[in-house]
Formats: sequence, structure tokens, C-alpha cells
Amino acid sequence: MIEQQDLTKRLADRVAVVTGGAGGIGLATARRLASEGARVVVADICDDRLGQEVAEEVGGMFVRTDVADEADVERLYARTHEAYGSIDVAFHNAGISPTEDSSILSTGIDVWRRVQEVNLTSVYYGCKHVLPYMLEQGKGSIINTASFVAVMGAATSQISYSASKGGVLAMTREMGVEFARRGVRINALCPGPVNTPLLQELFAADPERAQRRLVHVPMGRFAEPTELAAAVAFLASDDSSFITASEFLVDGGISSAYVTPLEV
Repeated sequence: MIEQQDLTKRLADRVAVVTGGAGGIGLATARRLASEGARVVVADICDDRLGQEVAEEVGGMFVRTDVADEADVERLYARTHEAYGSIDVAFHNAGISPTEDSSILSTGIDVWRRVQEVNLTSVYYGCKHVLPYMLEQGKGSIINTASFVAVMGAATSQISYSASKGGVLAMTREMGVEFARRGVRINALCPGPVNTPLLQELFAADPERAQRRLVHVPMGRFAEPTELAAAVAFLASDDSSFITASEFLVDGGISSAYVTPLEV
């Protein structure tokens, strides 16, 4: 007789850290991981009230964290390990996409550096400070948020954002290979355009630019945060036990499209 698995609790007794966990993809993921049994640590730069509300909702802990500050990130993982005794999943998801970041001809160096610090250097800090805990326990899953623009060019340029996400993907591949035989899997989640507050702000500020993005998605819509959360839960679980150093595209087909399909 085939043994039945309860997939609704595939993350039972595991400890997961989610950066950017108070909103967008991070919030949806915190909820999804908690629903599958994980104890979730919500890390965000938001105010304490909001962070505590999210932590209470998912039955976890809030640690206010500036992911661009190495000391903050180191403290995040130390506090998590002290509280729970292990760290099994790290979802490095926090990121920014300021409107000042556009063509290389107009993006200033200060904007460039800030995007790199928040989107790329933060992932470096996160991996650097969570890996020792995972290597000591001999297991763990790290998921770093890259983007579909890490694998293709975007005519609606965000030069620093695209460069930062390409860096996340390259760094993730290298670490995934380096630690593959030590029990730690490291993968890059590559979302297409997602219906988050960041995208909604883009629609409000520049509807034409936003529409240019939507028209290229073969599925004809943007992703919902819950769809990305489901992908993270898969990568966090043993269902993805033979997946590491991968670019995990959840993009509605945009990175494979030459033209979008005709309606039939």
C-alpha cells in the first residue's frame, strides 16, 4: 500500500526566515510557509507595529531588519537560531525598484548604488550569515529572489535593478554548486511581473510603461503574490530535494516568448 503524505504540513517543525516579509511576495510567502507548518521569522524594515501584526498572524516572530546593514542581518540570524535552535529555510526576498532607476543614460550613481545594496549586497549578507548555521546542521534551503530580467533584456530599462538581479542569479548558481554536497540547496526564484504594491505604483506613475510589460506576458496577466509563495514553499520543501543552483522561473512564459499568442 502506498504511504500517503500530508503535503499541507510538509514544512512542519522547520524554521523559515523571510526578508521583506511584511508585504507583497514576502507576506504571501510568510503566510504560505506558516500554513504548511513552518515557524516563520518575519524580517522587514517596516515599523514595529506592522511587523508584529504580521508575526502574530503567522504565529512567528518579527525582527526589524535593514537588509543592507550587515550587522542587522547577522543579528537576524543569531536571534532566529537563539529562539528556535535551527534555521531550515531562508527566503531572501527584500528589494527595491525606484522610479529613478531607468536607462543607464539617466540613472545616477547614488540610485545605482542604493539598488545594488538592497537587492544584491543584502543577498550576499544573508547567505554569508545563514550558511554557517545550515552547514553546521547539515541541511537547509536558501531561496534568493532574482527576476526574469536576470535572463533576458528589458526594453523598459531599470539598469541597476536588472544588474542586481543578474548578480543574484549568478551568485546563487555559484553557491548552489559549492554547497551541493553539504546538504544545503540554494536556488534563485525568478518571477515575472507580479501584482504587488511596487507594480501598482508603476501603473499609477506610468500606465503606458506598465502596459508595455503586460502585453508581453503569454498568459495575459501578471502573477499574484500567492503564486510566487507556492513556488517558494516547493523550493523550501523536500519535494525539491534534487533541485539546486537553479533559475526557477515563475513568469507566465514571458522569458520564452517571441510574440504572445493569438486569441483563439
